[in-house]
Amino acid sequence: MAIMANEPIQIGLLGLGTVGSGVANVLLEKATQLEVTIGRRLKLNKVLIRDQSKPRNVRLPEGTLTTDPNDIVGNPDIDVVVELLGGIDPARSLMETALHQGKHLVTANKEVMAYHGAQLLGLAADKRRDLFFEASVGGGIPLIGPFRQNLAANEITEIHAIINGTTNYILSKMSQTKTDLRTALGNAQELGFAEPDPTNDIDGHDAAYKIAILATLAFGTPVLPEDVEREGIGLLSPIDFSYAAELGYAIKLLGVARLRGQGIEVGVYPTLLTDDFLISQVHGVDNAVRIKGDLLGRALFVGKGAGPKPTASAIIADLIDLAHNIKVGAHARVPVRFDLGRKVLAEDQLRSRYYLRLWVSDQPGVLAQIAQVFADAGASIAAVTQKETDPDARTAELVILSHETNCGAMRTAVHKLAELDSTERVASVLRVEDLEDDE
Repeated sequence: MAIMANEPIQIGLLGLGTVGSGVANVLLEKATQLEVTIGRRLKLNKVLIRDQSKPRNVRLPEGTLTTDPNDIVGNPDIDVVVELLGGIDPARSLMETALHQGKHLVTANKEVMAYHGAQLLGLAADKRRDLFFEASVGGGIPLIGPFRQNLAANEITEIHAIINGTTNYILSKMSQTKTDLRTALGNAQELGFAEPDPTNDIDGHDAAYKIAILATLAFGTPVLPEDVEREGIGLLSPIDFSYAAELGYAIKLLGVARLRGQGIEVGVYPTLLTDDFLISQVHGVDNAVRIKGDLLGRALFVGKGAGPKPTASAIIADLIDLAHNIKVGAHARVPVRFDLGRKVLAEDQLRSRYYLRLWVSDQPGVLAQIAQVFADAGASIAAVTQKETDPDARTAELVILSHETNCGAMRTAVHKLAELDSTERVASVLRVEDLEDDE
């Protein structure tokens, strides 16, 4: 489908929710500015909605709205489809149809790109079309573009990422005010930072989608969400933040992806980070992604990770980049590699330090039992502190820091600790990341 040099580039928008309305507003209100930047007009041709009668906060030209997706993906007049439906279906099938119909794609859909990104990028290349997805990770922070292009000369070896604004806000609130998770979540919902059903955020699914996308781009091998070892923040207590601070740490829900030889470590879990590192000081709904490359060294990307304006910023940036490609007759200028054949490593192939908090019987011999459990699992204790006692229940609270140990062995040790007659409960088990200097 060739576009004449002076003709507008026709845009079809799938979805007119909060983000879709923001994108439509920018395309309409900044039409002249965008035309000057690109040298070609971007025209909003059709917009898919579910309900024609629903009031909208954007005024569209008459005849723009449709409830039939084929009016966009099957419309020969439309050059670029912007997918903002969210979820996997029908978004994925509509994206495939659009590519088969010779259209370029821009999407903010992290789920589709996490599960089906490799196939869709391959299809786009076969059809000589572009697929841009900057808004799928990190909202308005430029990440996908740098991974695909600016950092292409580097071998990326590490990614540490705060990539869910909801959980970062909750953890910041718990740390700063010592409130519990339920209260912090309620506050986030009141402010519009958390969904009515926050499961995807609290349980780490959203962050897992995003770190899977980044790991795929960084390491040249498709990484799926089910490959990501995932732990949520649901078991964290305000006291963990106090104890972590005493030890010189902050607690963040961290996405981690790094090379281990020819294998890939990838996970999402609440983590103790040394509190004087820049990424540890990213609070509220902001996101941060810290990378290490063999040529660049370390770099940190920080900014608004969600919201209609940051997301619209990323989508419009993709449209500008795509429009320049169309203008010069180029596509897939920076192809994504999936041919390196690296494998995602299992838990028992990984090592980490750990923080444990547990309540035990306040009696002689308990520490010896705990030390024996660690020894039997091939793990070792770096430090142990008795924090609180309950004389009435004759129990004591212990905080343990381990040396670096096999992650599978630590899981075994935790199970055995929980089974001891002297253990009342294992309250928290968190990883500890000792980052290299930011210098």
